[in-house]
Amino acid sequence: MRPVEPLRLLAADGAQDREKAHVQRVSRYADPYLARRSAGQKHPVEDFLFTYYTQKPGQLKRWHPGAGAVLTGDQAAARVGWKHYRRLDDGELASLGLAAGSTAVTFDRSAFLDDRKEAVAFAGIILRGTAARPAQFGCFGLHEWAMVYRQDKFDLRHEYLQLRLGAAGTDKVVEDNRIRCTHFDAFRFYTPDAIPLNEHSPSRETQRHLEQPGCLHANMDLYKWAYKLLPALSSELVMDCFELSWRIRAMDMQASPYDLADWGYPAIAIETPQGKAAYVEYQRAFAAEAGVLRNRLAAELGAMAEGISR
Repeated sequence: MRPVEPLRLLAADGAQDREKAHVQRVSRYADPYLARRSAGQKHPVEDFLFTYYTQKPGQLKRWHPGAGAVLTGDQAAARVGWKHYRRLDDGELASLGLAAGSTAVTFDRSAFLDDRKEAVAFAGIILRGTAARPAQFGCFGLHEWAMVYRQDKFDLRHEYLQLRLGAAGTDKVVEDNRIRCTHFDAFRFYTPDAIPLNEHSPSRETQRHLEQPGCLHANMDLYKWAYKLLPALSSELVMDCFELSWRIRAMDMQASPYDLADWGYPAIAIETPQGKAAYVEYQRAFAAEAGVLRNRLAAELGAMAEGISR
């Protein structure tokens, strides 16, 4: 199966500059994490994207130009053995003005779909379904509080963080508010006593029906869907999703029950009207940013879906 997208020859110097810029962009986040890991240290906010998600720093540093892009020279030679890349045939080389037998590589769409057809289809369902639903802005980040509800009863302790309001104060916030999380991967960490307090019952099976664009975790997960589609997507798009997820994680933890002031993250006190208002303001801004990225991902997936149906 030939690719639907037209082939685009990248100038070698421009492609090298993009690769260098990408490695530097990733290093800003990944290198401090790797240094902490080597030293046996942890960070409650800035380690998360490398420990919760499956993409490792080395994988993230690996630059991909995206579907349809053609690399030559050393960059092509380095990628000849990479999964889901292929060499151009002589006809394709000629169409780009390259000599027969030249080393030039591009994304192997056919092989990728053979391996990842279900992942592509599911990502499309989640992205399109989420975008089509109205955003909800009334959760106030209480999913994090529900994860430690009645922690004394269940002997739950975070190894190096303290609850800002103490156990009793945290429990009272949960009991005094409506808990309405729609995201399964947050809900699944609730304590047993918090589960019946949630207005929804998210599950992996209902995920495609409940995800909505106001949810911080659904917007963080744009990074997950993006890296799962590498190398079909450009690494620049993946990092756009990563950096949004990074900022959302910081705000999510500021609104959590944990005291992170000493880590440089002042609390968003969602137990107060002012804190709730601040939370919603951040949430709306993140939803707007995520909407743009979600549309970009969905557009990339549209071309991939054509291949699935062929």
